[in-house]
Amino acid sequence: MSVVIIGGHDRMVCQYEKICKGFRCRAKVFTQMSADLSKQIGRPDLMVLFTNTVSHKMVRCALDEAKRSNARVVRCHTSSRAALTEILEREVAAAG
Repeated sequence: MSVVIIGGHDRMVCQYEKICKGFRCRAKVFTQMSADLSKQIGRPDLMVLFTNTVSHKMVRCALDEAKRSNARVVRCHTSSRAALTEILEREVAAAG
């Protein structure tokens, strides 16, 4: 399963990737808006939006790409390790 995480804290990127790897998921993490974000997202199975730490413009861009690739979108207000673990537990169990 491929996961794209939008938002979160810069210092947590390695931890987000490690958590995803523990669930046998490939992860891309974007904490900042880049000029070509829509091209970098790709075609994930799951997109996690940490809504507390992300701009509206970045959310719009991510949602457009999720719609285009038919990805499942999960929004979460907190960007903690526990929140991501809970999301992945739920989504991996539902997928497989």
